[in-house]
Amino acid sequence: MERTLYQDLLRWKNSKRRKPLLLQGARQVGKTWLINSFGKSEYNNYIYLNFEQNPALRTLFTGKLSPKEIISNLSLYLGKKIEAKDTLICFDEIQAAPEAITCLKYFQEQAAEFHLIAAGSLLGVRVGKKNNFPVGKVNFMTLYPLSFVEYMVAIGEELVVEQLSNQVAINALPELLHEKLLRHLKMYLFLGGMPEVVQDYLDHKDIETVRIIQKEILEAYLRDFSKYTTPDQAIKTSEVWKSIPFQLAKENKKFKYNAVRPKARASTFEQTIKWLRNAGLIHLVNNLRTPKLPIAGYADFSKFKIYLLDTGLLGAMLDISSDIILEPIRLFQEYNGAFIENFINNELIKIGKKDLFYWTSRSDAEVDFVIQEEREIVPIEVKSGLNKNTKSLRVYANKYQPKLIVRCSPRNFTRSDDFINIPLYGIFTLKHLLEKLLIEGISNR
Repeated sequence: MERTLYQDLLRWKNSKRRKPLLLQGARQVGKTWLINSFGKSEYNNYIYLNFEQNPALRTLFTGKLSPKEIISNLSLYLGKKIEAKDTLICFDEIQAAPEAITCLKYFQEQAAEFHLIAAGSLLGVRVGKKNNFPVGKVNFMTLYPLSFVEYMVAIGEELVVEQLSNQVAINALPELLHEKLLRHLKMYLFLGGMPEVVQDYLDHKDIETVRIIQKEILEAYLRDFSKYTTPDQAIKTSEVWKSIPFQLAKENKKFKYNAVRPKARASTFEQTIKWLRNAGLIHLVNNLRTPKLPIAGYADFSKFKIYLLDTGLLGAMLDISSDIILEPIRLFQEYNGAFIENFINNELIKIGKKDLFYWTSRSDAEVDFVIQEEREIVPIEVKSGLNKNTKSLRVYANKYQPKLIVRCSPRNFTRSDDFINIPLYGIFTLKHLLEKLLIEGISNR
């Protein structure tokens, strides 16, 4: 199963500023598979060590943490000499071995010739802790569930992806192709992007098994709450986690603490939300008071929405039945458009828009996402139905005069003056299209 991050790993391998790499990402997004594939394909020698499967490996990292001694100990353990040339070493589930995390610093300083990747399902939680973390001594990458593009490639639709990726103008697609892409999107929304789920469906086409696997993944996350937090914190984490689908199902999707527990305040759950975010399980979109640069300087971080890492898991938590896939746009509109907003959020992050915001007026206007592209601020409204209404976008535009306003909806590609409509399945083209339009200065209106 192709992952776009593979190309980033190749660039890391050949980079002059290569350091030990920390590959972050939630449990079961495919980190181990990707590293194994990369290591076996791109190196003559690949050494894989898993600290969760074999806790005794921690003893090789006690005492003096010099790379020379660690490599010597690993050589004795493996029964073969480890050479730096054309060798990749993987420390998997490294969050279970804090000493191994610390030693990455010394590999960067004293043994930069070694190619080393560390990964872990709760690595983001460990990274959030300051004790002995190798600040400035590592490179970072994050792996997410499969994007819609990766899903399309997995099902053999590379040509469509290539056509969309290379389009140079905002022109409507043939209606037959547009409808086909919407059907693929509905299936993707139901399946989500967890690799095991997608692969099982490709192999067996069994929707019932898909839901079983999704439930198993959710159960594994719940076990992590107990395994990697205190008992009190585990209860809070579970409460917040279970409330998210129903927070998204509200008309007003702003996260409310009292929807988790009556009379709860921010102080009760702040650390819980931070833990879930560091674990890669949720994404936050903060409220933007005024769309000015620097955009983060005008955010209200006390107001935010929370989205799940995967629409398939969101559907499993809400027990959405598979027959909804057969209906034209009902899945898009289900639970007040929760799936579509969650999908757009995740896709924006996967194309590099990691700092996301939303804007509300004092009345009833709301723009779902506000992003920065170069020196421009771009508002994005998400529509789950075919309604052409752009009231909120126009309220925003009249107030702030942006160069472009964007709507994402089930409608085809459309452009009219400063307004563009991008079909939901085409959100991955947004960055490319914005770059082109902003460079043109919106001259071809």
